[in-house]
Amino acid sequence: MNQTAIPEFFVYGEPARALDVGFLHVETVQARASVHRGQVLAHKHPQMAQLTFWTSGQGLYRIEDKTWSFSAPTVSFMPSGVVHGFDIEPGTDAIVVSVADAALAAIAEHSALPLDQPVFITARGDTGLWQRLSDTARMIQAEYAEAQAGAEKILPPLIAVALSLIARLDAQSHAVTVPAAVALGGRLRRLIDRHFRDDWPVDRYVEELGATRHLLDKAAHQVLGSGVRQAIGERRLVEAKRLLLFTIRTVEDIAYETGFNDPAYFSRFFRQAVGVAPAAWRKKRMANSE
Repeated sequence: MNQTAIPEFFVYGEPARALDVGFLHVETVQARASVHRGQVLAHKHPQMAQLTFWTSGQGLYRIEDKTWSFSAPTVSFMPSGVVHGFDIEPGTDAIVVSVADAALAAIAEHSALPLDQPVFITARGDTGLWQRLSDTARMIQAEYAEAQAGAEKILPPLIAVALSLIARLDAQSHAVTVPAAVALGGRLRRLIDRHFRDDWPVDRYVEELGATRHLLDKAAHQVLGSGVRQAIGERRLVEAKRLLLFTIRTVEDIAYETGFNDPAYFSRFFRQAVGVAPAAWRKKRMANSE
């Protein structure tokens, strides 16, 4: 499948766009029925993963060049950059949880499911686990819909629980293969998540992944939407934003935490990327949230 010809969306039918730190979105498949009319064509999401729990009905699900029949309950996890789509029968619905890669990086620390490979699991095996997954998916849906105070603190742990339950069901999953470049891009993302604070040069990532610089940069552009060096910088920026937004740590402390040995250089890096200094960005975001 020619990945370059595959459309990229924010949510299905809406153009891809930059996602804010901590971005989460929850809706049902039927909420977008007027857009897809039961047929979601092959597409992918840049810098956003999706967990889909099918609550009713049946259909055909496509991941890259594979197609499966399914009936509810069925669950899938699609990392960013993986091509997928589906055709569904009338009355079929699902809860779709979309998570920006930036938010997923923090959730991954508490998930038992590796998040660099797609997963597709139909209703087989432990019925108790399926019920717990269903209950968790519905809790995520309700928490998002009600949008009560503290939802931003409750939703990420609930998503981590759902992903970990999927990991327990994974023994019954269909084997899903992805193109080599997509797989390499997923491995790169995980390696960056582990080592972005260590200020590794690009060649260190090339060596650790057993690739060439050209192939790794190509995979990074395809899956992460940028070259390797830029992807590392973007990951450091995301972590800095998270710490500025959700902690009271000083700018100097955050600079060191995100791998900058010089707080002044960190401030210049942040200002160049965002347009304002770290302290000013924090003040503005805090004021907007009040």
